[in-house]
Amino acid sequence: MFDMMKMMGKIKEAQEKIQEAQKNLVKIETTAEAGAGMVKATANGKKQLVNLEIDASLTKPGEEDMLKDLIIAAVNKAIEQAEELAREEIKKSTEGIIPNIPGMNLGGLF
Repeated sequence: MFDMMKMMGKIKEAQEKIQEAQKNLVKIETTAEAGAGMVKATANGKKQLVNLEIDASLTKPGEEDMLKDLIIAAVNKAIEQAEELAREEIKKSTEGIIPNIPGMNLGGLF
């Protein structure tokens, strides 16, 4: 028989675990590079750019467009990697609490 109180307890436990995992996303960091390492961008699990390194050779006059393109590529790659790590962290924190229900995708919550 379906136990509503037990289910509500599991939902509350899952919410608490998700909130804790979301707080810890700031600690997850990933670094990506573009231009063979000339530009490196580091982002955290909250999709925030936290560090940017630019090789001194790129600061020459006339190189602005290339620098811009490399920065955009590195930042986007770092954020993409951080999102994946964040999804994995949330999944780990709720493993065993939220049942795997076919058709129910909780990925959009994170």
